[in-house]
Amino acid sequence: MAAPPGRGGADGYCDLPDVRLELDPGKVRGGGGGFTVCFWLYLSSSARPSSVILHQVAEGGGDKVPFLALGEGNKLILFPLLGFHREAPTPDSSYPWTDITNLTEVNECPLDNWFHVGCEVTENIMRLHIDCDLVAETHLHSLYNEPDYQDDANQINLLGSKDKLEGYVYNMELSCMLGNIQQQFAKNPPFKLSIDYSCSDGIEEGDDGIWNIVGGKASCRRNFILEVILVDAFGEAAKDREIVASLVYADNGALVEKSRDDSEPPLLISCDGIEYPAVSRPLPIIRGRALFKLKISQLSSKCDNKLFRIFFSTLGMKRYPFLEAYSKPIRCISRNRTSRPLGSAKRIGSASMDDIQSINNCEGFGHSGKANGRLQTHDPSSVVCFHPSKFSKIEDDVQKTSSQNKHAKKMVLDKGAQDVMVSDSTASDYDSMDAGSSWSLSDGDDVESFSDAEIFRYCLDGTHERSKFLRAAAPSVNEDDLIKLANQVSLYSGCTHHRNQILISKQLLQEGADIWSIISKNNERALWSSAVPEMKAKFLEIVHPSNRGLSEQDFEVLRGIAGCGDDIGRDEFDKLWSWLYPVAIALSKDKINRLWDFTAHRWIEGLITLQETENALRSSRDRLMKPGTFVLRFPTTRSWPHPDAGSLVVTYVGSDNSIHHRLLSLDVSDAKSGNLEDLLLKEPELSQLGRVDRLPSSMQS
Repeated sequence: MAAPPGRGGADGYCDLPDVRLELDPGKVRGGGGGFTVCFWLYLSSSARPSSVILHQVAEGGGDKVPFLALGEGNKLILFPLLGFHREAPTPDSSYPWTDITNLTEVNECPLDNWFHVGCEVTENIMRLHIDCDLVAETHLHSLYNEPDYQDDANQINLLGSKDKLEGYVYNMELSCMLGNIQQQFAKNPPFKLSIDYSCSDGIEEGDDGIWNIVGGKASCRRNFILEVILVDAFGEAAKDREIVASLVYADNGALVEKSRDDSEPPLLISCDGIEYPAVSRPLPIIRGRALFKLKISQLSSKCDNKLFRIFFSTLGMKRYPFLEAYSKPIRCISRNRTSRPLGSAKRIGSASMDDIQSINNCEGFGHSGKANGRLQTHDPSSVVCFHPSKFSKIEDDVQKTSSQNKHAKKMVLDKGAQDVMVSDSTASDYDSMDAGSSWSLSDGDDVESFSDAEIFRYCLDGTHERSKFLRAAAPSVNEDDLIKLANQVSLYSGCTHHRNQILISKQLLQEGADIWSIISKNNERALWSSAVPEMKAKFLEIVHPSNRGLSEQDFEVLRGIAGCGDDIGRDEFDKLWSWLYPVAIALSKDKINRLWDFTAHRWIEGLITLQETENALRSSRDRLMKPGTFVLRFPTTRSWPHPDAGSLVVTYVGSDNSIHHRLLSLDVSDAKSGNLEDLLLKEPELSQLGRVDRLPSSMQS
């Protein structure tokens, strides 16, 4: 049975109106013979019940009747064939098609996502497969046995819908063989571009869901970070693709143009500390991801208070909705800095020298609170669960008394640098902290180690700017000053989680420099293969006591975080180390060390991407596992000095049958809350929830 596939572009994607497939059912006679039609289908969220996806029409013209349609509850409906089955629909058949024979899928069809459709047709049977699962089957009557059957009237065409139904078909294939849907499903899946919102940084979201981003002139605008993902229908990363970002209006998608009195493009991208127009600087996809560091120069107030969006698209490919992604609506604002430094305020309890030693020497999380005996084990079929609403950030209310050294040398900003920081008209760019301020040593007892203006700026800056500040300051200040900085930032920001990131900075930077020196042998770059054993050994040294190190799959995740290939440079290593060190410190704590080390039934997957996690919580054809099934992981986008670096995230299937992500923040002094397994096991709703016991092979060590 020869039949050409539907017309499509060079990339294999085909708009629904362009689909045309010729069928010749008359060539199928007896003996259980038949044919199979397979294709990937993408329907937009605008699709509504009663929408016909594929029509069938007899050769030579005639009325169209449905072959594949969307029924009530967005369930897929397959109809018998014209000229082949007695039960085929007639031209006067209409929605909801309850009066004619059809095959109806039992579950709702996913919208704005790819899924695979397989149709098996024989003389007496039709079967509907979705993502390789048989979802419907019916027995029919062949017209071949009818006395008035005409053999020359059995040629039919399948035509895509020309109605206002935004849909796309990919890799449509016709085969005269039955039972080959699995092979068609597994090969050459389509791609989809999306934004990983868990990776965003430098963005404030209002109660109305609109992002507020500081933009405008160079002295005030700030970096914000968005990460896009390009993976196929199985979650495998795309290769050799580039993504470009542009600024568009939220209401109509039109490009935001550069104003006449503004010499700068509306959207800028930062690469290696240099700003470029975003539209002229596409980023390559590395292991399925591209990280965009952006700035907006155009303010909403100068554009009739319109809202913006960041529009991402694939370069060098035809525009399709599944290869495009839009951010949430953005209100770009100008935020002036205060010209009055913060005055003295009541301080929260200060940390002591023991706090830094406790964190850096891996003796935190209250060893005295360690539970006796081994971790409770469970049969693979048993259920382990938690109550999602009980998990929130666990704030550290216990503060220790400060031991202050009044005779230590103080780090202060000179007057000129302070003037730069507090003046809106002459302020340096947030990304130029080291260029806009100067450090000097003073023995004066009446001078604060860090000025209020510095601390206030640290609280307002993004993760990248904080990293630059600490890399410059932490190696040269004494530990007392570092403790004071940590406490003041915690006070001014209202977030105690910044404190731990500052306290570990000195040790993180020192150990990172030491291990890079070993790996690189003082060269600019080093082979990845030579870096792996050194990092593996260092990880085990920090996480001690533990028998569970890093697997090959873990290092693939780390390579993706670094964004490197077969070799690695210092900047890439620093990016990797800034993520790995807080994770290793967290795993060294009693609360989670025993869970990490327990591998009979893994509690913590640990080094796993968001996409792999969500795939693990899905069974076949995008259906989710039962509510309460969860995976514990470390977010791959939270690096030092982000306040959530090293924190665990629980990803679980909620009672609403959707995937949720919740941060489990375990502070260093939070020893009284018990072990992590106690937090997970003590809730009365345990019997309704469960842990993932079987994970895809890519997630096994």
